[in-house]
Amino acid sequence: MGNKEMTEITEYELKGDQKEVSPLDLEYQEAKDYLVNLTKFGMNFGLGRIEELLKRVGNPEERLKVVHIGGTNGKGSTTMMIAEILEDAGYRVGVFTSPHLHDYRERITINGEMIPKGEVTRLVQTLRPHLEELVQKGVEHPTEFEVNTAMALMYFADQKVDLVLLEVGLGGAIDSTNVVKPLISVITNVGMDHMDYLGETYEEIARVKAGIIKAGAITVTAANRSEALKVIREKAQEVNSPLWVVGDDVRWEIRWSGELEQEFDLIGLRGAYKKLRLRLVGEHQVVNAATAVTVCELLKFECGMNLERRNIYEGLRTAVWPGRLELLSLKPKVLIDGAHNVDGANALAKALEVFQRRRLVLCLGMLGDKEREKVVDILVPLADEVIITKPNSPRSGNWEYLHELVKERGKPVLTIEEPRLAVEEAFQRLDKEDMLCVTGSLYMIAEARQALLDVLHKV
Repeated sequence: MGNKEMTEITEYELKGDQKEVSPLDLEYQEAKDYLVNLTKFGMNFGLGRIEELLKRVGNPEERLKVVHIGGTNGKGSTTMMIAEILEDAGYRVGVFTSPHLHDYRERITINGEMIPKGEVTRLVQTLRPHLEELVQKGVEHPTEFEVNTAMALMYFADQKVDLVLLEVGLGGAIDSTNVVKPLISVITNVGMDHMDYLGETYEEIARVKAGIIKAGAITVTAANRSEALKVIREKAQEVNSPLWVVGDDVRWEIRWSGELEQEFDLIGLRGAYKKLRLRLVGEHQVVNAATAVTVCELLKFECGMNLERRNIYEGLRTAVWPGRLELLSLKPKVLIDGAHNVDGANALAKALEVFQRRRLVLCLGMLGDKEREKVVDILVPLADEVIITKPNSPRSGNWEYLHELVKERGKPVLTIEEPRLAVEEAFQRLDKEDMLCVTGSLYMIAEARQALLDVLHKV
């Protein structure tokens, strides 16, 4: 692994996700530190705080056209595909998503460009007195995510974007993003995740996620579990929201799947699309793409947006989403994916069938509140050896427990706490025909991804 000829790098970077070359502005750093420090207020659900905060700054959400996107997995990928299609049609699209990978400002973008540092500073300075007054009046302090949501809505309203794609943080019904009145509500799917907050069954989790379904809005879902879909149908019927189900009302067929892209046919709500190309790999990404196209068809035919067929083709062809089944190198193959729950692990396992390799080295780091035993049962049998590492999160818990789980399943396993060191060690174990798969918590993926990009640029 000593020269560039032996390594083919295919680095996909999110637009605007460039390394900063100038010194960080002190005011911006102070504003960012203030936001990060709000994590001490944890997760505190309910709409009262965010509604009061938005009221104090003129209810910016009322000046926005919104597509509200929830679901267990695939929210980010679906959001980015919709954004690319709309941007190709000439629209200015605001995107609010979380968490970020490398730069806090990735959470709030317009046409892929991160919110400027000066705007972050201005918005924090605007909101801070209101936050202090709320606390003085006996209101619980708004959380980091609530403040992020308010900042995004204010920024998008100030910038007069054409449409906002607003990703749910957690659940739906009492998530702070649920203050909007959307044109379309999207529930990508319903799986087992965050059960401590959302419920122990698919029905319970679906009920929380269906909280974003509203009267006057259209609903789109790709949920395919009957228990969850039943709940979504009932909620849509209750509020008289037209419901379109991807998989029933919209169909697709994969033509072929490769290591760098795939091609599929789609029968949409208003037409057929042959030979759609997608750089996001994995069958689950075709489902996400079908969901994105369905949303765009509804924006065109029900909401009056000017979209052409070519925008759908080009938007899907160019869509990328770093850290999600992202192939960073071809020889050796280096794949990174935020498969942080059971459904994500199943999708990753299926996608790995496409990649040719001699050996597979798996680098895994998961939060303590995830179904780790099930994820290990899905992914570890595919690996020749495993390296366990620790996500950079207070929720890591007994992260080393993964070592015991892997050992019980008879695979060679090594534990390296620091993600950067873990992936560097994993990379050293690869020959040209081998493959490294780094997966688990997004809190680990961010650090691992940067470390791998640094390693690949040196070889």
